Amino acid sequence: MTGLIAASRWSTWRIVNISPVERLGRIAIGLAAATAGVVLLLSAASVLTVGLEILLVLAGLDTFVTGVTGHCWLYQKLGRAPIRSGGA
Repeated sequence: MTGLIAASRWSTWRIVNISPVERLGRIAIGLAAATAGVVLLLSAASVLTVGLEILLVLAGLDTFVTGVTGHCWLYQKLGRAPIRSGGA
């Protein structure tokens, strides 16, 4: 039974629910945010700025990963329908 549940979760995770244009935007913005966070982290002066820059890197990586995979878990939770391929 657990194998069936795991297979069901895997199949819903693989559903693409982000448009191709949004995927490209997420990839570009995610890379830019992660890179900016790393660059800023190299010159961090206080504990607060280090924490905020780590959050920027993590947010950029999350945005990048959702763009690469084409699946956004928040869209899934909100009930956004998957993108249909084939133009219809």
